Amino acid sequence: MQVWHEIGKQISVVTGSFFEVKKAHAIGGGCINQTYYIADGIQRYFVKLNTPGSLAMFEAEAAGLMEIHRSRTLRVPIPVCSGQDNHAAWLILEYLDINKGKPGKASDLGQQLAAMHRTTCSHFGWIRDNTIGQNLQINTISSDWVDFWRMHRLGYQLDLAGIKGYNGKLQRLGEQLLIDMDNFFPNIMPSPSLLHGDLWGGNYAYDESGSPVLFDPAVYYGDRETDIAMTELFGGFSADFYSAYHCEYPLDSGYNIRKVFYNLYHVLNHLNLFGGGYRYQAEQMMSSLLAQIR
Repeated sequence: MQVWHEIGKQISVVTGSFFEVKKAHAIGGGCINQTYYIADGIQRYFVKLNTPGSLAMFEAEAAGLMEIHRSRTLRVPIPVCSGQDNHAAWLILEYLDINKGKPGKASDLGQQLAAMHRTTCSHFGWIRDNTIGQNLQINTISSDWVDFWRMHRLGYQLDLAGIKGYNGKLQRLGEQLLIDMDNFFPNIMPSPSLLHGDLWGGNYAYDESGSPVLFDPAVYYGDRETDIAMTELFGGFSADFYSAYHCEYPLDSGYNIRKVFYNLYHVLNHLNLFGGGYRYQAEQMMSSLLAQIR
């Protein structure tokens, strides 16, 4: 492919070391991007490819990886460069051989995630918008967590669902939930923690040494409970992970209710991406949440 020539040239310029793609093997596992392992016999990289209009998404992902890297808590693949031509956009990352990594300890992931969540700033949101799946994730900076979540998380996804034709009961329940949101935070004001933002079981692994690695982030600063809640949405995290996290950074007792509230964002996002049964699941979650605060 012509794109390999362009990518080789860019890597050579950015790294100062000549690189020519001599091997390019497709790697499975992604549903949004095409992913490849490329090498010249000595150097090797991980590549994500998508349409030319995807460059901004890749640039935001690279910035998110560097935000986590700078926290010095969890390993991430370091971005090398990103670019585009008339046929594709790409993101080049450090290649980590996670498929051959040593068995890692879930407790290390829990401890290091707790450390990452202790990385905070003065506001909620982030310096730029990014994506959650293929949908826009708005990160406009705010000093009020409830307002941020109401407008840029649940409110945005509900508006998008309405545009896609999901109205009726879903919107009625959603409107009431947005009004009643403050009831989920009676005696707590979350700190703006550094979040992965899309922390399901497919977005972590262990490297060659057995150390945990995070990838495919949707970074912003917000309530750390949102990350932990998502770990419970689709599974893939062990009891050792939760035990280690809670030991390092215990959660507030209200988490068991708020985790449903936070996971509603991801269920609505899946509704907007994939449709199907996610509408019923979202309605059930909203009904349950409203019942608990009335």
